[in-house]
Amino acid sequence: QVQLVESGGGLVQAGGSLRLSCVDSGRSFSSYAMGWFSQAPGQEREFVAAISRIGGITYYSDSVKGRFTCSRDSAKNTVYLQMNSLKPEDTAVYYCAAAPSTHPMRAPVPVIDYWGQGTQVTVSS
Repeated sequence: QVQLVESGGGLVQAGGSLRLSCVDSGRSFSSYAMGWFSQAPGQEREFVAAISRIGGITYYSDSVKGRFTCSRDSAKNTVYLQMNSLKPEDTAVYYCAAAPSTHPMRAPVPVIDYWGQGTQVTVSS
């Protein structure tokens, strides 16, 4: 069972940074690839970043590549999203996700086994 809880969202000025955390309080963290999705008001939820179960291979959407970094700490059952050089268009609710691999996360219609409850990120101009 996987239970995901995000934290770290908030209000930040454009150009600033935030670090999101997602803790799995279950016992299956190492069995899953982890990822982050964002959903702005009136928009569909979209892929932001993912990290593989083994090897820590990362993938990013074009809009965040070079600005965001996804990492995982298996000892803490936690996945992180370091967000730098934030822009107003990054404003959204950010969701943590778990899936057997990164491939279904990056599919046109993502297939996710578990979602977190989301954390709000607001970037002011």
